[in-house]
Amino acid sequence: MTRLGVHALPEGGWEFAVASDRATAVTLELYTKGEYGRPCHREALSPAPAELVPGGTAAVWRCRVAEGVVAGARCYAYRVEGPADPPAGPAAGHRFDPAKPLLDPYAREIVFPPGFSREAARRAGEETASRAPLGVLPGGARGRRREPPPPPAHRPEELVVYELHVDAFTRRDPQVPADRRGTYRGLIEKIPYLLDLGVTAVELMPVFQWDPQEGNYWGYMPMGFFAAARRFAAGDDPAGELAAAVAEFHRAGIEVWLDVVYNHTAEGDETGPTYSLRGLDNAGYYLLDPADRRRYRNDSGTGNVVACARPAPRRLILDSLRYWAEEIGVAGFRFDLATLLARDAEGRPDPEPPLLRDIEAFAAASGRRLVAEPWDLGVYALGAPFPGRGWWQWNGRFRDAVRAFVRGDAGLGRGPMVRLAGSPDLFGDSRAGLPVNYVACHDGFNLYDLVSYERRRNHGNGHGNRDGPADERSFDCGWEGDDGVPDEVIALRVRQAKNLLALVLLAAGVPMVYAGDEFLDTRFGNSNPYNRDDETNWLDWSRRERFAEVHRFARALIAFRRARPWLAHAPWGSRATWHAPDGPPGPGGAADADPRAFACHLRAGDAGGEELFLAASVHGGGAAGAGAGPGGEEIFLAANAAAAERRFDLPAGGGWGRALDTALAPPGDAADPAAEERMSAPVLAVAPRSVAVLRRPG
Repeated sequence: MTRLGVHALPEGGWEFAVASDRATAVTLELYTKGEYGRPCHREALSPAPAELVPGGTAAVWRCRVAEGVVAGARCYAYRVEGPADPPAGPAAGHRFDPAKPLLDPYAREIVFPPGFSREAARRAGEETASRAPLGVLPGGARGRRREPPPPPAHRPEELVVYELHVDAFTRRDPQVPADRRGTYRGLIEKIPYLLDLGVTAVELMPVFQWDPQEGNYWGYMPMGFFAAARRFAAGDDPAGELAAAVAEFHRAGIEVWLDVVYNHTAEGDETGPTYSLRGLDNAGYYLLDPADRRRYRNDSGTGNVVACARPAPRRLILDSLRYWAEEIGVAGFRFDLATLLARDAEGRPDPEPPLLRDIEAFAAASGRRLVAEPWDLGVYALGAPFPGRGWWQWNGRFRDAVRAFVRGDAGLGRGPMVRLAGSPDLFGDSRAGLPVNYVACHDGFNLYDLVSYERRRNHGNGHGNRDGPADERSFDCGWEGDDGVPDEVIALRVRQAKNLLALVLLAAGVPMVYAGDEFLDTRFGNSNPYNRDDETNWLDWSRRERFAEVHRFARALIAFRRARPWLAHAPWGSRATWHAPDGPPGPGGAADADPRAFACHLRAGDAGGEELFLAASVHGGGAAGAGAGPGGEEIFLAANAAAAERRFDLPAGGGWGRALDTALAPPGDAADPAAEERMSAPVLAVAPRSVAVLRRPG
């Protein structure tokens, strides 16, 4: 199959190839280091139809350049000519602009000249030589990386996922050497911390190179799908440093997943800059508004949507995934707004999307994990409606139900119980994979802010405090924010945070924790600091000492879960019996009697019988169900979100020990097994706003 991008030829020299169906001329420009305004060599490319994906062809423009010519060059770009839209009448959606040097979408590294200008790139017809991003030619040490070590073969039930931002994670950490803070190398310094916490997978927020002048600190406006972000490099080899970090994590037994953004780019809407795809073939790479093809579809909310079902974009995404898996060595991918990858060539939802079938085949062959954010501005497809097969999915319904329950909302019915049991109403279909459960992530309030603010404080983001989620289902514990907050309010916040951590880490499925939540880091009530390169996002590691009891509790809770992999097997099904306070067990009694309190008697049972969990292990990770907990071990989990004590009759037989109780001070909140309080009474009294867990050995 035709290769795209830049490749060394066996006989010497280099081949350049780029796809554009509608271009009429493509010219390669090579630049020496520091001479970004004047190319040292130009070469015309010739077109020919080529099969890019099975059954899908596009025009591929190619040229070959002799070794001696390329030897003096450092960077490259393309100039592309094509038809123009008429000044009046129906538009075809063309945005060819030969005044713009264009970035190769396959560039493995991107350099920004000193005069780089997003504003200049927005102005049609204005020459942007010396002001445009350029691809870096491969070669030297960068082209001779060692093969990465294989990812750890964790079973799904062994996973505890930790979402982090490369820069924000270590930017203010005094234990990381100053020259490594905020970098890929800085991540390596934190491996001992993450191992001690019990994390088995990290999900890195976007590391694709983004537009440094667009203002998106989180990185969700990618400029290229192959280039590692230069900002996170301590030296001059971003991809090499990222690959080294991934290798060290994998050797330590921690999987590395990437949060990947393929559904849109930094070129934005019709007022945005021309950097790459827009100038290569705007009408081919993007979905345009059928009513006015001068404009873009905007189901992403960021200005444009990549036409993922068409041959060139589809091949681009698949080649990018192969690169990150095979050359950088990552273990899995979380797909931002994954439902946009399931649109047909005209932007309509496709129940059998070819790109998703391609990605599934790639994952099955390579053993990589696939995780979807199963929604966008126009489609919400959580669970079985998502058209992927076996994809794990961010479980937004879990977040909403558990937040509302812990807040003490009435009228929730059995919703929180269904979410804890593995969301079988959403993931019971054989097509669906596993739920990835969370109560906080980069979007919305983090854990501390969730129990400290009821109103967002996003004024500094530049959108008049109108951005971010409108309803966080948050509860400030009786005091808005931190100014003058009484000690008793802080104590309640600590308890509520423990409640939320307990429910997400004991639920069936795969749990995910947001970085810093284990020591109650704060973003000062900002629910959408996507553009804040400051203390709003940078973790405050001094809070690890201030909230040491929460860190200790999170660490103990993760250890408790990992020692009982059978807790993760979804759904709990017949292994679980639900209890209402002051009443007998029954299938519906817990919800009917008191929606603010319930308990679950859960037995280890036969882990191998959990069909959903077995089916969800399709894409990597070894055989699910192996290594189940001790046969016959039982857990009694009681959750009370009410403002008064609730009492539950314990299952007969005695022998219960109190393993966890968020109402108790340390160390009773997470007791060492040898120090567990033995329960002598047949009734468990659960304090207001608390979660208690009893354990009975098999």
